[in-house]
Amino acid sequence: MTSQPIPVFHVCQTCSAGGQALHEALAAMAEPEVVRIEGVRCLAACQQGCTATLSMPGKWSWLLGRLSPPLAYDLLAYAQAYGRSASGTVMPSKRPDTLRDIILGRFPGQNGSPSASQPAVSESVS
Repeated sequence: MTSQPIPVFHVCQTCSAGGQALHEALAAMAEPEVVRIEGVRCLAACQQGCTATLSMPGKWSWLLGRLSPPLAYDLLAYAQAYGRSASGTVMPSKRPDTLRDIILGRFPGQNGSPSASQPAVSESVS
């Protein structure tokens, strides 16, 4: 039996803006079969506060910033919506209000490009 891929948060644990605390909060709350939480050293976005990436094979991957431990519950809800999305795009209106301005950038997903399901050029994703 092949297991289905799940969203992965890579959380910058070295961020002085609370990266280790964010990682611990997410890890404590996450359901391992729904989202995987992995710590990493420096995502090189230090001016953007606490940062993380959200990725999954074949979907857009996202660099997120201005994060903090109190956002952990909403970030996990966002990860679930991301996992259900065909392309990995979760429009601001579909994210918790606290996460409206967290998108710093996106990049093509691993193991294939989501180009066939990209949002239109005029569509705002941040």
